Amino acid sequence: MDSVTQIALGAAVAEASLGRRIGNRAILWGAIAGTMPDLDVFVPLGDAVRDFTYHRSASHSLFVLALMTPLLVWLITRIHTDTRALRKRWMLTIYLVFATHVLLDSMTAYGTQIFWPLPVPPVSLSTIFIIDPTYTLPLLIGVIAALVMTRQSDRGHLLNRFGLILSSIYLGWTLFAKIIVERNFEDALRDQGIGYQKIFSTPAPFNSLLWRAVVRDEGGYYEAYYSLLDADNDIRFSYYPSREDLLTEIADHWPVQQLQWFSRGFYAVSEREGDIVISDLRMGLEPSYAFQFKVGTISNPHPKPVVPEQIQAERNMSLLRPIWDRIWDQNVRLSPNDASR
Repeated sequence: MDSVTQIALGAAVAEASLGRRIGNRAILWGAIAGTMPDLDVFVPLGDAVRDFTYHRSASHSLFVLALMTPLLVWLITRIHTDTRALRKRWMLTIYLVFATHVLLDSMTAYGTQIFWPLPVPPVSLSTIFIIDPTYTLPLLIGVIAALVMTRQSDRGHLLNRFGLILSSIYLGWTLFAKIIVERNFEDALRDQGIGYQKIFSTPAPFNSLLWRAVVRDEGGYYEAYYSLLDADNDIRFSYYPSREDLLTEIADHWPVQQLQWFSRGFYAVSEREGDIVISDLRMGLEPSYAFQFKVGTISNPHPKPVVPEQIQAERNMSLLRPIWDRIWDQNVRLSPNDASR
């Protein structure tokens, strides 16, 4: 999730756990611990693919964070010596902040390697967009209430807990919504006689009513949208080819294998001005994807692998209005090839 949300979540969790006992210091350290796992973005790891796929790995591991917790608690109790008697409570609080951070990240499309260093793919439930005001606002309101209201009353503390409860209920709703949405996508694929290998669904930006699906087959992928407010299950699937043949000669190239693994197979291959480009289909929408990487070049007689480079995607903010309109109107088209199926 975005930094504001993680700071608010960390502050809210710490306030709920320790706010009554130590006041606003709980909010301060909750906010700090809530943003610490994401500081790995400032550590260069060698190339663009490593930076991309190793983000949310060691720094988001439940095992590593369990080892980090006593170190941070030692620092906190050195600074706030009057809270040393609460060391065990600090340990619980800080680990709760770390754990809720990485578990929330696991509910986004990007995915989180919460079991690192075990060799398992990132956990990606993809039930919530990386920025969702409906989730974040109750947390912010609760934390602000706890900050500004007098500690002589529990009102701010209780409002903070209420914000946590509301945001948690919303997360539960997104899980339920995803079950409904994927069932409808699968039913539509069957009804339209579309064969496929796997399906990935995720909310469209800033909401949990409109959902996007990526459906892979051997030669490419379909893109489709479904709103929970749609009157029927008449879902339009737009098809796009993927140039898998471009990877034949560079299939053993580590960046290629790493991107295939990290994306769980939801990637597209294209040729752009002689470059071989892999796009992660889970984040973005056709034809603009947030993470695209040059992994090779077309040359005679064979394609050549290259040191990977990230291709900066253009942010098309004009799509926000059509996305909003599509929530309410089933006839709004978002995919460029909307009439292909």
